[in-house]
Amino acid sequence: MRLFLFLIICQCAINSVKTHSASSPNVILLMADDLGIGDLGCYGNRTLRTPSIDRLAEEGVTLTQHIAASPLCTPSRAAFLTGRYPIRSGMAAFSRVGVFLFSASSGGLPSEEITFSKLLKQRGYATALIGKWHLGMNCESSNDFCHHPLSHGFDYFYGLTVTNFRDCKPGQGSVFLKGVQKSLVIPIEIAGITLVSLAIAQHIGFLKVPFQALGYCLLIATISLVALVFFFYHFRHLNCFLMRDHQIIQQPLSYENLTQRLTKEAVQFIGRNTNAPFLLVLSYLHVHTALHASKDFRGKSKHGLYGDAVEEMDWSVGGKSMNWEGGIRVPGLLRWPGVIQAGVYIDEPTSNMDIFPTVVKLAKAQLPSDRIIDGHDLIPLLQGKVTRSKHEFLFHYCNAYLNAVRWHPGNSGSVWKVFFFTPNFSPEDSNGCYDSHVCFCHGGFITQHDPPLLFDLSRDPEEKVPLTPETESRFYEILEVVHLAVNNHMRSLHAVPDQLSWDNLLWKPWLQLCCSSLLQSCYCDYDSEESLLEVHSV
Repeated sequence: MRLFLFLIICQCAINSVKTHSASSPNVILLMADDLGIGDLGCYGNRTLRTPSIDRLAEEGVTLTQHIAASPLCTPSRAAFLTGRYPIRSGMAAFSRVGVFLFSASSGGLPSEEITFSKLLKQRGYATALIGKWHLGMNCESSNDFCHHPLSHGFDYFYGLTVTNFRDCKPGQGSVFLKGVQKSLVIPIEIAGITLVSLAIAQHIGFLKVPFQALGYCLLIATISLVALVFFFYHFRHLNCFLMRDHQIIQQPLSYENLTQRLTKEAVQFIGRNTNAPFLLVLSYLHVHTALHASKDFRGKSKHGLYGDAVEEMDWSVGGKSMNWEGGIRVPGLLRWPGVIQAGVYIDEPTSNMDIFPTVVKLAKAQLPSDRIIDGHDLIPLLQGKVTRSKHEFLFHYCNAYLNAVRWHPGNSGSVWKVFFFTPNFSPEDSNGCYDSHVCFCHGGFITQHDPPLLFDLSRDPEEKVPLTPETESRFYEILEVVHLAVNNHMRSLHAVPDQLSWDNLLWKPWLQLCCSSLLQSCYCDYDSEESLLEVHSV
């Protein structure tokens, strides 16, 4: 992971903490946001201290080609929970914005989608999501909670419904200001010049414009500008809050000992369910910006606040839009003592969509038969019963646009990757989209490639040198196979409502949750210091 990417990077671990029975194992899934594959000791990092995560690797299986279904938070999480490409559920955007930005948006994971939490709940599991959700909350009113975690199979929720924006932490800058400035400066300038020109034309008698019309235009422009300034001034209060189930317990969110609070909630949930099977999804805010670390970890690592955040997350375990490998290849660790081998590395393509069928089959639940499930059960691969991944092809989307395809032929050790387009970096001589904070996926923001770029990841995992017909004799043969796979994949897609349309993304005041009142700046704090988990020194 590079800091200029706004991505969703998941590290998932299946850990049988205390198996309830052979047919109903307890399942814990740990997710880390924006954690790069090179940030952990078990993946070769020698300067960040991650002993607890490294121990998971020693006692379980390490996946070396584990792929996120999307480089962005919202679509990747949708794929993780449903086992399906986000395009199938409407959770992949055709517009520039590929994630939910506001708590009062109306889009979200559709109720028709089946999550593994729903299926395990039907099997008698206690289910909890602790941490980040980022898959929507309300549809038509501020209390319908149609997209809330509790509407998708979780019995208990403690965390954030949106995400950990820089705007949520004072002094960390703003995700929105760059985009807002670029989007609004020109319209505001045009509106201002138009109003001034009309006023001058009226004054010199060149054009007769009713004074009342000018007044109304000026009033509307002023009100709109004031509303915009008010919203972004109060963004932290309106969007960065902590919930327990359907109730806001801290608004705005405080980062003080936040990881410890999440860990405490996880430990308490496990303690409440020692006599029944449970599913726990612990979805850390680390290490997504805004970066944060509690006082016992701050300044302790060799890599500044980012390293402090990684090491604090590792302590808890002991207790955004590009499809280059650095943006989608993520850590994947799976541990189940006595069932899967320890200390094993699997160098086969796997996906975070595989968690869905794996968990469902572990719980002896039935996979849905009325829809395509793109993930595959990992257990045969983890137990060594098979040596090849079932993923011959993986399709990499940039929002709703097919960006690249990975092909792992059954009779070859090669892993081919074909890019149909790549993002235009800004500034031009940089290696990221710094001007817009995130790379966009269509129009003038990308460069189409004809023929597509081709890489062999088995020889060039960093995707430095594209292959050509001169350097790869099977160049056109490979492209032909990939295009056939793309055609078959496209035929399997069906039109669904776009959950990330502008209408679903925009802030809707009637959906806004506020634990007090706007006059009190939506302030409350029921998550008192007395309830915090005791922090042990590192």
